[in-house]
Formats: sequence, C-alpha cells, structure tokens
Amino acid sequence: MKMEHPSNVASDQPRQPIPATPEALLSAVLASNERTADPRLRHILDSLLRHLHAFASEVQLSYAELEEGIDFLVQIGKATGPEKHEGILLADILGLATLVGLIDAKKALAAGGTEPALIGPFWRANQPLRPNGAQIASAQTPGDKLFVDGRVVSLDGHPIPNARVETWQASPGGLYENQDPHQEDMNLRARFETDEDGRFSFHSVRPAGYAVPVDGPCGKLLGLQRRDIMRPAHLHFIVLAEGYKTLATQIFDADDPNAYRDVVFGAVGSLLQHFDVQEDGGYVLNLELKLEPGTMRVPLCPLP
Repeated sequence: MKMEHPSNVASDQPRQPIPATPEALLSAVLASNERTADPRLRHILDSLLRHLHAFASEVQLSYAELEEGIDFLVQIGKATGPEKHEGILLADILGLATLVGLIDAKKALAAGGTEPALIGPFWRANQPLRPNGAQIASAQTPGDKLFVDGRVVSLDGHPIPNARVETWQASPGGLYENQDPHQEDMNLRARFETDEDGRFSFHSVRPAGYAVPVDGPCGKLLGLQRRDIMRPAHLHFIVLAEGYKTLATQIFDADDPNAYRDVVFGAVGSLLQHFDVQEDGGYVLNLELKLEPGTMRVPLCPLP
C-alpha cells in the first residue's frame, strides 16, 4: 500500500471547531476517511469507525476502560512468539475466525463444499514434504495408530491432482511439537501432493483434545468469562491447488468429550466425524475435501 507523506496530502482539519457532540465527532472522523484511495479499504474503515463509535456509545465506555483495552491489545502483541500467535488466538476465541471463514466459503457451502475451519496459531512454515502413505509420527510418539485416507475433489466430484495438502496435529498428550521439548522437530506435521486420482494418505496417531494456551491475555479473558478452554481432538488441513480457492479446515473426532463445546467454535457441520476402529485396535479416517473454483491464495503462516 502506497503511503503519502502528510505534506503531500490536503489537510483533514475542519476550518471551524468540531461541535462537542458524539454525532459531530463521528461525522468528522468519517470525513477524514473520504480520500482513502483503495475503495475496499475505505469501505472497511467506514464501517469499522461507525461500529466502533456506536459500541463505545452503547456501553458508555470510560477512559479507564479504554486504557485497559488498549493495554490488552499491547499484551496480545507481546505474548506472540515462536510457540503461539496470541493475535490469532484472540480472533479464534471470539468466533471471528470461524465467522470470516464461513463468509468466505458461502458459495462453496451452498454447492456442497467442505466447511472451512480456522487455521489457528500453530501452523508452521516449511513443513516437510512426505510421500503418500508416510508415517508422520516419530517412533517415540505414544497413542493409538491412525491411518488417514483422503481425497481432494472439485465441487462436482472430479479429482484434483497435484494439490498441496498441509496437515498438522497435536500429540496424544495435547501439545503441538513446537510447544513440547520432548517431541522431535516437525513431529506430526507434513506436506503432501495428491496423485492423479486426487488422493493422499498418511499414518499417524489419534490426536487428543487440549486446552488452548491460557498463559497470556487471551487466557485472562477466558477466565473473566468463566468459559471452557478445551478444544476437541482434531487434525488440521490446508489444501492449495491452481484454479481453486484455498481450503483451510479441520476434521474433529466426534467421540471426543468436548466435541460439541469447542472454545474457538470451529467444530461446525460435517467436520465432526467418527474415526473407524480397526481389528488391530487402530483407527482409520476417510475424508473427502471439496474445493471451490477460484484464485488460490497461500494463507499467512503464523509460525516459522
């Protein structure tokens, strides 16, 4: 986005004092946005400003409360690091990430596409490319065996070859490997490419549910709300293919005790599935991921 130096931009200051009323103040603030060049940004800021002022007026926000809110946002930034992205966690626990995903996938859902789910704060860049059928759990990883047999298809059921499938999950102990010094680097993470029939597969272990991190400002907020902090067991997937909109989703274990009270509101629609028990005591998850035609976009990765 091109930035203009203030000296090259006409002054937004009115030639007379702003009347000391909330309505006059909002009008002046909205007027300051009129020359925003990008029409989409102008529209977003206009709506944000209107709702922000209406919110403050509705709750009669005090200045002390404003200071506390600003400090909360500062602490969100300070709590973000290589183990978690606190800003993404905030969007998750407020239901905002799930809402935006559902808005973005409105057409796909109407046509029978796979429901989206939030990416969350634990996806890592440069996850290892592995061959289909590979084992993604290290030998030291405990837990029941799980085989995932997946297929990536278009909305009309045609296979999508050469799609990039990113997957990651927590261990049976409820931690991602970047949170746990006892796990190998990139444990329970992988990148696959679909074959000519749109298939990908891998061996892993059955994931466990876990509590979201509560050692930061998001945890303090959840405590003040007296909310549950658990996520049901799940596997993350991001699917990217040329000519199709990127799908970020999760598949949840419908038998998990927290399956219907996800703290980040991600367990929606058909994403709750039963893992089939095998004779050897292991589990199989069969899934089909349906993509909507469109422009592929690689999401921002929260962690290195």
